[in-house]
Amino acid sequence: MTLKKFTFNVIEKNKQARLGLIKTSRGNIDTPAFMPVGTQGTIKGVFINDIIKTESHIILGNTYHLMLRPGIKRIESLGGLHQFMNCKLPILTDSGGFQVMSLSKLNKIDKEKGAIFQSHIDGKKYILSPEESIKVQKSLNSDIVMVMDECPKKSDDYEKIKRSMELSMYWADRSKKAFGSNPHKAIFGIIQGGLFKDLRVKSLEWLLKIDFDGYAVGGLAVGETQKEMFSVLDDITNIMPNDKPRYLMGVGTPSDILGAVNRGIDMFDCVLPTRSGRTGLAFTWDGRINIRNSKYQNDNTPLDINTSKFDLNKYSKNYLNHLFNTNEMLGSMLLSLHNINFYQELMSAIRRNIKNGTFQQFHDKYINKL
Repeated sequence: MTLKKFTFNVIEKNKQARLGLIKTSRGNIDTPAFMPVGTQGTIKGVFINDIIKTESHIILGNTYHLMLRPGIKRIESLGGLHQFMNCKLPILTDSGGFQVMSLSKLNKIDKEKGAIFQSHIDGKKYILSPEESIKVQKSLNSDIVMVMDECPKKSDDYEKIKRSMELSMYWADRSKKAFGSNPHKAIFGIIQGGLFKDLRVKSLEWLLKIDFDGYAVGGLAVGETQKEMFSVLDDITNIMPNDKPRYLMGVGTPSDILGAVNRGIDMFDCVLPTRSGRTGLAFTWDGRINIRNSKYQNDNTPLDINTSKFDLNKYSKNYLNHLFNTNEMLGSMLLSLHNINFYQELMSAIRRNIKNGTFQQFHDKYINKL
C-alpha cells in the first residue's frame, strides 16, 4: 500500500459551518464527520461491514481499554488495530486520559511520570505517561493520535482548572516530541480550560506554538449545559486555524452536533448512538422514540420512514417493542445500527446543506427537534 500524506482542506463554507475533506492512507473522510466509538475494538452490537455501509468514514478506538484488554502485544502481533478488528476504515485513538480519571479505582497525577492508576478490571497498577500513551497508540497503528491530557470534572474552581490546563499543555508538548514526524499519520492537540474563556484561549495559543495536525476541544460533555458548551466554542472557534481539522470530543446529541457545526466544528464522536440503542432509545428525523413504550405494541409502522441509506424499515415498531420487552439481543443490535445509520444520514444532510448554502435553514429546522 502506497502511503498517502495526511491532509485537510476546507471545500466550502456556509457562514462558520465548514465542508471539508481529510485524506489519509486508509481512505478519505468527508467532514463534518461523526466517528462511531469502538471502545473495546468493536462498535458494540454492530458488524464492522455494516458500519461501513452506513457511510461511516472513520471510527474511534480507546487506548485505555485496549491497553488493559487484550493488551497491546496481542494487537501489535497482528499488525495493529485495523487487522485485529478487521477494519479497513481510518481509526482515531484517544490518549486514555479521560478513562484514567473516570474509571480507575485509584489514580494519582504526577507531572513527570503521568497518570498512576489501578485498573478498573483487576486493580493492577499502571503508569501512563505522555510518552507511553503515544507509544501505545503507535503500536495500535492509529491513523490519528491524540495527545495525553488531563480531563478534569466540571468545576468553578479557576485555579484548579488552570493547573490542570497547564499540565495538559506540558504533556501535549511531550506527546508531540514522542510522536516525532510522520507525514502519513496525524497527531491532534487538545484544548482544555473548562468554562473559562481566558484559559481556553491560552490553551489554544500554547498548542499552536507546538503545532499540531488538528485541534480538539476537550473537557466538555462532563456535565455542562448545552448553552455552556456552545459558549466555549463561541470563545475559541474563530481563532482556531482554518486549515486544520477541529474535533469536539465526546459529543454528542444530534442537536449538539448541529450547534457545533454551526460554530465551525468538523469532527465528533460519542457512545450515545449505541448506548441508546441498547436501552431502547431510537433517534429519528421526527425526534426520539422509546421503543419500550407500550403504545408501540400495536404499531406496525417502520421506526423511521425517512431513513434511506440502510434497509431497516422492514422491522416494525411492534416487533422492536417485542424484542426489547423479551430481552432479545437482536433488538439492541437493530437499534444500535439504526442509530449509527441515523447519525451518518444526519452528517450527510449537514454536508449537503453546507454545499448548497442552506445549512442555516437546516440547522434552524432541526436544532430543537432532534
